[in-house]
Amino acid sequence: MITVTRKIQMSRTANSRRRIEHEPSVESIKPKGRIPRVSRLMALAIRLERMIRTGEVPDLTELARIANVTQPRMSQILNLNMLAPEIQEELLFLPPTETGKPTLHEKMLRPISCQIDWKTQRILWKSAKTALPESGD
Repeated sequence: MITVTRKIQMSRTANSRRRIEHEPSVESIKPKGRIPRVSRLMALAIRLERMIRTGEVPDLTELARIANVTQPRMSQILNLNMLAPEIQEELLFLPPTETGKPTLHEKMLRPISCQIDWKTQRILWKSAKTALPESGD
């Protein structure tokens, strides 16, 4: 048996009836918009890399088979881990997309993740952000 303890606020209506005042709970507040796809892919890349590193999955090919995607696509997703930590953090914390399609796509990040030097990646990332129609993404 589960017991829930919660404070409630009672008030009186015009005809002297008692009424429970409802406060919006944390669970009932829904976030506006949706998490951008590139943010979800970045989180997935981090999770998949951890699975390979811990030995939960033996290799990239097996991971692709489990996820039901091709091995090259799995490589594209995992290459997001090659981005500089600051870029990864920005991708993870992009603001929700409220309407329309997001302006930032994973395909735009591929040339950046191919760069070995993080300094070069940061320069490319900065220029890619300024080229976006909405500079917030």
